[in-house]
Amino acid sequence: MSSAAAANVAVIGGGISGAVCASLLAARGVAVTLFDSGRGAGGRMAQRREVMEDGTELRFDHGAPYFTVTNDEVARLVGGWEARGFVAEWKALFARFDLATGKFTDFEKCVMAKFGVTVGKMDWLQDRSSWSLASLDDKDLGCFDYVVATDKNIASPGFFGLTGRPPPLDLSSVPQLSTMFQDIPIRPCFALMVAFSEPLTTVPVHGFSFNNSDSLSWAFCNSSKPGRACLPPNRQSWVLHSTAEYAFDVMRNIGPRKPSADALAKVAEELFKEFQATGLNIPQPIFMKAHRWGSAFPTIAIGGDDKCVWDKNMKLVICGDFCASPSVEGAILSAMRGASKILGCLDCPSGL
Repeated sequence: MSSAAAANVAVIGGGISGAVCASLLAARGVAVTLFDSGRGAGGRMAQRREVMEDGTELRFDHGAPYFTVTNDEVARLVGGWEARGFVAEWKALFARFDLATGKFTDFEKCVMAKFGVTVGKMDWLQDRSSWSLASLDDKDLGCFDYVVATDKNIASPGFFGLTGRPPPLDLSSVPQLSTMFQDIPIRPCFALMVAFSEPLTTVPVHGFSFNNSDSLSWAFCNSSKPGRACLPPNRQSWVLHSTAEYAFDVMRNIGPRKPSADALAKVAEELFKEFQATGLNIPQPIFMKAHRWGSAFPTIAIGGDDKCVWDKNMKLVICGDFCASPSVEGAILSAMRGASKILGCLDCPSGL
């Protein structure tokens, strides 16, 4: 049996970094178990499905409406996805909208997955040179030769604010990581998912950023993207992102825990009111719902030139956009580098 086939790796977090790292390891014969507290994979890349009262299904890319690629390593990987129909180029017109002047400017042309499982404890077993994982409700999740952590809350005090429990990774066991994980700064955001009975004919672009807005940063026509058309076809769906300042103000009032339905409804009303303030004759929507991204957008990268954090002695990889750059491309690149670290220890060429 090859060393790769004999290895057992736990990947914590099923966002883009976790999914990419897990798939790259599995493709080379490594046994991978992926844990994620959500209902499915994707994290900020996940697609949100909403059903209206008439049974119509709406789909929103409410976290990362699109991504760009400049790195050659990532471009090769994404090119393979495109060839297999996993992604497609979004050919749309983008611009910037100045709320003060009311004008558009700057126009431009084999993994085992366990969802619903939150890893609550990670113990390093020195005598076995492996990790023991337990869930938030103290159920044994097994022992693993390597661990890949893609959730920045894995060792952050912020984990307590979300769960009422200390973070899974005790930094006293890996003191060299303590400085890196002292409250990684994040940029919160609220996303507004909105649908209209007819296309917004007064908006000449399918995506634009805002100038001089206190609450909105971006707006994207979600239904203009490949594979995202609305049914019936005359309907149109949009995703709006708030500014970080607006999100911080709201979170200061409601706290770190999941916001109530009433709180989200108030956010939806405020963001939509700002959208209507553009003077673009935005009609009343047929669907509207807000979502909070509390800590999904990091503002720094802690991985240095490696683009990931790697402790060879403790067989621990930490990767994500917070290790490379705060973007989808950064998250993918970090995952690729993390997978390469493990494959190198297993004397298995990464091929990345």
